[in-house]
Amino acid sequence: MKRVVITGLGVVSPIGDDIETFTANLRAGKHGFTLEKWYPEHSDEKLVSARVKDFTAEKLEDYFEKKELRRTDKIAQYAVYAAMKALADAGGGFNDIDPYRRGVIIGSGIGGIETAEEEIRTYENKGSRRVSVFTIPMMIGNMAGGTVAIKTGFMGGNYCPVSACSSSAHALGEAFRAIKHGYLDAAIAGGTECCHLGFAYAAFGNMTALNITADIDRASIPFDKERDGFVLGDGAGVLVLEEYEHAIARGANIYAEISGYGSTCDAFHETSPNPDGSGGAKAMELAVAEAGLKPQDVDYVNAHGTSTPVNDRTETAAIKAAFGEHARKLAINSTKSLTGHLLGAAAGIEAIATVLQMKNGFIHRTAGYEKPDPDCDLDYVTEGLREAEIGAAVSNSLGFGGHNVSLCFRKLG
Repeated sequence: MKRVVITGLGVVSPIGDDIETFTANLRAGKHGFTLEKWYPEHSDEKLVSARVKDFTAEKLEDYFEKKELRRTDKIAQYAVYAAMKALADAGGGFNDIDPYRRGVIIGSGIGGIETAEEEIRTYENKGSRRVSVFTIPMMIGNMAGGTVAIKTGFMGGNYCPVSACSSSAHALGEAFRAIKHGYLDAAIAGGTECCHLGFAYAAFGNMTALNITADIDRASIPFDKERDGFVLGDGAGVLVLEEYEHAIARGANIYAEISGYGSTCDAFHETSPNPDGSGGAKAMELAVAEAGLKPQDVDYVNAHGTSTPVNDRTETAAIKAAFGEHARKLAINSTKSLTGHLLGAAAGIEAIATVLQMKNGFIHRTAGYEKPDPDCDLDYVTEGLREAEIGAAVSNSLGFGGHNVSLCFRKLG
């Protein structure tokens, strides 16, 4: 079994499109929420959104020709940008490794839904012959990873996990296992998502999943008694994973070791988790055990923490079940209090947040928290920035369909 380390990070998010800005906003506990029209076709009502800001064509000019951008959905643009930044951060393109041992695994929960909606409207309003010949490759979720491979020359295993909000957690876990068991030597892994359109807001809103306040500071408030839904966000989180000995030999900057991966299913309900949290607890237990750790060795949990009433209560129960009495000694926060919910890209962003905190010795606050909930009674780091040494951490992702994924990270001594 080989050890696997993280040597490169790339991010597109509501709180920054480079690691320096992203880290600074984590430390400051600064969210990226704005007010905007949710249903511009039907209403001027403004509610809270977590949109990527200032992601202009100029940011992509090193990676795409102008004509390419017109036939590339935003999910692939985000993925390529984040992947190339992660590779640069890792210090190179791994040309010393057989290209068939360099893989790309990038998840997306929804895929190119903006392209799909636009081309369906074109079909309905202008007829079949006006539908773009690029519709299918723009629409399918796996094209984000496919485009990254084209741009990087990574020719190993390449696929797109689709497991709702756990998609990029599965991507990272599967990349970790592929390197650990010797099928790959390096991988680009994470997730990407973009669905800021009225149809998507309506779909999530009508199932009462979204927050409906106009107060940007009280919109995404995980574990707070008054939480009532998540804030929809977009972006990408992409990491470079590589075999430990290879990283050491080339003198790479190592952020952390990824050492455990737990994946379960509640087999309970389409959208609601099992209230006892047993599936999430088992995922955490599996991840910690694979890492060769005991529950008391874990210092910090980056929670799924969506700010929905059911998720936060259930995840709290899961953490208690997984860690026992040690649960009350854990520092827990929710990066979604700053970024909103990036759906299939959430776990990629949150893995990056986790290893940055480990590397730099801090835990960001869970922003917006004011009112305690007796059902959520653990330490959610609500007082502000906390300086802390993190030896081991778990990052959780829970998705519609009952998917539970936990990733365990260790700090290299």
